[in-house]
Order: sequence, then C-alpha cells, then structure tokens
Amino acid sequence: MASKRALFGTDGIRGTANTAPMTVEVSQKLGQAAGLYFMRSQSRRHTVVLGKDTRLSGYMIECALVAGFLSAGMDVILVGPLPTPAIAMLTRSLRADLGVMISASHNPFTDNGIKLFGPDGFKLSDEVEGEIEAMMGQDLSQRLASPAEIGRASRLNDAAGRYIENAKASFPRGLRLDGLKIVLDCANGSAYRVAPTALWELGAEVIKIGCSPDGLNINDGVGSTHPETLCAAVKEHGADFGIALDGDADRVLIADENGNLVDGDQILGLIARFWKQHGRLRTNTVVATVMSNMGLEKALAEDGLELQRTAVGDRYVVERMRENGGNLGGEQSGHMVLSDYATTGDGLIAALQVLAVSVETKKPASEICQVFQPFPQLLKNVRYSGANPLSSPELAAAKAWAEERLAGRGRLVLRASGTEPLIRVMAEAEDDALVLQVVDHVCEAIRATTEA
Repeated sequence: MASKRALFGTDGIRGTANTAPMTVEVSQKLGQAAGLYFMRSQSRRHTVVLGKDTRLSGYMIECALVAGFLSAGMDVILVGPLPTPAIAMLTRSLRADLGVMISASHNPFTDNGIKLFGPDGFKLSDEVEGEIEAMMGQDLSQRLASPAEIGRASRLNDAAGRYIENAKASFPRGLRLDGLKIVLDCANGSAYRVAPTALWELGAEVIKIGCSPDGLNINDGVGSTHPETLCAAVKEHGADFGIALDGDADRVLIADENGNLVDGDQILGLIARFWKQHGRLRTNTVVATVMSNMGLEKALAEDGLELQRTAVGDRYVVERMRENGGNLGGEQSGHMVLSDYATTGDGLIAALQVLAVSVETKKPASEICQVFQPFPQLLKNVRYSGANPLSSPELAAAKAWAEERLAGRGRLVLRASGTEPLIRVMAEAEDDALVLQVVDHVCEAIRATTEA
C-alpha cells in the first residue's frame, strides 16, 4: 500500500522559500531520507546529481540538501544552474543513483521547490515519493553514516557543455539555423547560458531577453508565463522566431514572425505530423492532458493518430508514454516530452524540433505552426472555503446538466488546484455561447455550495 503524501505534490515539493515546507530543516531531512532510500548497496559509493535554477533561495536549499545527502553517506555532484531536463540527462549519463533539481518552475522568485529523479532519469512515482516522505517522519539518526563513511561533494565543471551537446544532437544532421534570427527569452532562469549557446552554435542569430538573472527576477515579466514580452520583441527586431522558456526550461512557447503566440497544443500537433511523415512517431499515438484542445484531437484523428489524455502534469504524460510505448507527449502549457531525446519535458529540445520543420520545409513559422483551428475553450477558477466542493451533490447535479448539454459537442473538465483552494472549471465546444453557459452554470453551483 502506498504511503500517504502530504509534502509532495504533482511536481515534487513546492512552497514559499524559508517557510514550511521549503525550509532548511525539511530540505536536510529530505536529503537524508532520499539518500538512505537510494543507497541499496554498501559495496560501492552512491551519488546524487544536484542542480538548481537562479532563485536566491536556491543557495540555502542547496546547502541543506548537500548536508543531508552527505550525512547519509551519499556523494554529491554539484552542477549549478541548469535546466531540469539537464539534471535528468546527467543523472543517467553519470550513472548516479538520484537526481535533484531545486526549482519552482514558472513560479515567482519567492517560491522554490525540489524535484527528484531516479537513476533512469525519470521522475519518481507517487509511491516512491510517499515512501521517502514516510522516512522523513522517522528518526533516522541511527541510520546515518559513520564519520569515515560521510559523503563527499564535488563540482562537475563541464555539466553545461554536456547538456548543450545533448540538445544539439536532437537537431537533424545536415541542417543548420544559418540565416534565422531568433528572439530567445530564458525567463532569467536556468537556461540563461545553455540555450543561447546551443542556438548560436547551430548557426542562428540570437537576440537574448530574460538572460540576466539576479536571484530575484526569475519569471518576472519574462518567460513562457509572460509571452507578451517575447511577442513584442519578435516584432521589434523583425525576427523569424521567438522562443520562451520558463524558469527551469522544461516548457516552451513559440512566437511566429508576426508576433503571434503558438501554444503547446499547436507545437505538439506540428511535431506529431512531422514525425509521422518521417516515420519517427511510434505507435501512432500522442499523449496529452485533459486540458488539451479538442481541435488538436480532431486534427490528429484526421492524420490517423490517436490522442490519449491523462491527468494534468507532465509526470502523468510520461507515465502513459512509457505504458503505451509512444515517444511524443505534452501539455498545452508548453511541457513537451520527446522521449527519443529526454525523459522529461525539455523546452529547448522541443523548440529545436519546431525549428527543424521550418528549415527542412523552408516555410515560415506562421505557416507551419497553425496546425489546427482550436475549439473555443474557457477556463475559470472558483475559490472556495471549507471542504472541497467537488464531491457535493449540488456540483454533481450541475456537472450532469453541463455534460448533457455538451454531449457529442464538447467537453467539461473539473479539477482542484494542487496548491490553492480553487476549483478549475474548463469547457470547450465549437459553440462559444454554449461554452460560456456551461462554465457559468458550474461556477455558480460551486459558489452556492461554498456559501451554504
């Protein structure tokens, strides 16, 4: 039976820095528990790869984690600020027992988080996270390393170069980016050095924004959560493409040469179509979440491809891909998982696939990136107090009414936020008025339940 998780959410542990659970004490305890969990053999040294993004609090959490791992007897390889997918890649490449990324992804600098990767480079399952969390609640003092067995810490100086070469290797041989002017927004986050270098080495002219981190400005008006900055810069510089990453560079959004934004669904559809044409798409399936647009599902079906949906979160996309043998999945928000090249979402590698389509077809971004016509989609958040209203009879009745109205014409998705007392209500259909009617009816039911 899986241990209950209270600290771990859908993407590791996350919260306000220097406030529970993102404290020195919790971080050190996590280092000890995770270290002991992955030290399965006493016949060899065990190692963990530890990276971070550019948040000021990363220094504090990094030191606490290092102390925890060393006290458990595990050696630590420090790589500094690097994208989350780089940590997953290095964990496998270095045959480490564990990979750890300190980041709160697209959140503001006030937050931070800790993500864990197993020796295979994949995020840990809910069950394993639950077991580690259970260990954190125990007295581990008698299981820690003796003075002679305390771990050692070292720094891997060529970590950035290894990731850059890995990303470039995903770009088709024989193609180059010569002649392309690209605006690159790294969100003042973890890719601020590696992403511009990779694009420049492939021949692009790179105009950098969001590449001057100061510990406090990550995701601040830049990056994939503020794409208006990218779109404006593309038009200002007359660029061919715009690429926006988030704070830990595991997601990407694109802007075409006209400054129009391209979301994750369009990127997913573009790569799927291109890979199918070249015989590279396995199992004729694409994995996305319940939030992906029905227009994508319809377009893929017309190409003879199946869209399989999962719960929200790239970890669930990856799990389904591993189950069905597929090699392409993603989220509307920009997480793109290309398992031929990475074990988790990688914004830079996904962007390179989009650029490859443009170079090979000799077509501009505006022509290749409009893969389908999106269905009208509306998302509203309703804050509640007290018990979660998702299980209330009133909401069940409202949901049944909405689904009857949408039958055969659209979808309704209700889900609770993993970090706030919010219910997210999303509906889509080809009829705008129907979408608005359905969403408003369900939102009113949630408010009435909360007020009662």
